[in-house]
Amino acid sequence: MKYVSDYPREFASLAHAREWLEGFMAYYNHEHRHSGIGYHTPASVHFGTAEQVRDQRARTLAEAYAAHPERFSRRPEPPRLPETVWINDPAKRREAAPQTS
Repeated sequence: MKYVSDYPREFASLAHAREWLEGFMAYYNHEHRHSGIGYHTPASVHFGTAEQVRDQRARTLAEAYAAHPERFSRRPEPPRLPETVWINDPAKRREAAPQTS
């Protein structure tokens, strides 16, 4: 998040930090399209609308291909939706070694 162009150099207060983060999270979850989830928003995947969006993209791409096939090297398809999505996949996480004193 610190690489976002409007990330503050510093926050004037806790309220300022919370306000900025609230706006960032709204953008990140509802507007930003993530490559790892087929260029959908997290909200679209979470609320189950990603398949409908993908179907509409497929229709739009098919219409574009039908109208101007010379513009494409192959028939375009929207990205597939992943079957599972993780931030930290529990299956790939290593268990922490027990600490001894």
